[in-house]
Amino acid sequence: MKIFAETERFILREILPTDIDGMFELDADPDVHRYLGNQTLSTKEQVVDVIKFIRQQYVDNGIGRWAIIDKNSNEFVGWTGLKLVTDEINKHSNYYDLGYRLVKRKWGQGIATETAIASLEYAFETLKAKEVCAMADCENDASNRILKKVGLQFVEVFELDGDKLNWYKIDRSTFLNQ
Repeated sequence: MKIFAETERFILREILPTDIDGMFELDADPDVHRYLGNQTLSTKEQVVDVIKFIRQQYVDNGIGRWAIIDKNSNEFVGWTGLKLVTDEINKHSNYYDLGYRLVKRKWGQGIATETAIASLEYAFETLKAKEVCAMADCENDASNRILKKVGLQFVEVFELDGDKLNWYKIDRSTFLNQ
């Protein structure tokens, strides 16, 4: 098991096949998926495929989303981190995308902010990335607030699959000089 980063409260490690129950809680919840433009999962077999997909990103790109594990309880509370996006989105491709997703019972505790900062530190200090991008549904106030709080700058509104999203980015020098 590879640990990518740690924060005061969490271990950020690779997502494992044993994370199936936590990932199912996360991806079966319609409230978690409200602004994601995709359908919730209804079976644990679907979660197995999601985990395999993420784990293949580690192999193909050396990076993928990380499990957020509570240091005190060893509980899976969601995922955070970077993924390399090779498809074109909003006229960008081959960029690191910052993302996070938490089980609903852990919302509002600063977890996304804490782990997003650790993800950005990893991007700029370990991967030596030039920039990191992110997007959030225009109506997702919480996610938009988090992205700004961790230092990403709003760039523009764009449309993806009929949804209006805010596009953000931060470059290496801006992050390191905050």
